[in-house]
Amino acid sequence: MSYPVAQQLRVLPGDLVVEHLAGEPRPPAGEWLALVRAPEGLTVVRPARPEDGADRERWSALYSGDTAHALDLPGMLAAVLTPLAAGGIPVFVASTFHADLVLVPAGQLARAAAALRAAGHLVAAAPPAG
Repeated sequence: MSYPVAQQLRVLPGDLVVEHLAGEPRPPAGEWLALVRAPEGLTVVRPARPEDGADRERWSALYSGDTAHALDLPGMLAAVLTPLAAGGIPVFVASTFHADLVLVPAGQLARAAAALRAAGHLVAAAPPAG
């Protein structure tokens, strides 16, 4: 049996940061893209802010929501992660009901997009800012 693996991914605009908020009982104020509550606290994916400083790691997001898939369709996330792993590109993943949000270090976005395209995926660039 074969499964559909080629996906259309869209680069979301702007840089993101990933942070862990230990012991936080509520979602943080302000804008965020993903929030995951686990026993050790909250993990927040949010837009980078000027006060984050230059030493804060920035991430770029690849989103598969334009070709949403059912929860029971196997191999969809693996199809995206496998070429990234083969290219030595770190990832952070948050999944939604219909799609996956795959973050890669912002400085490695071009390499990640090239690896995904080589694996048969379509990767649309982020729209210009402004």
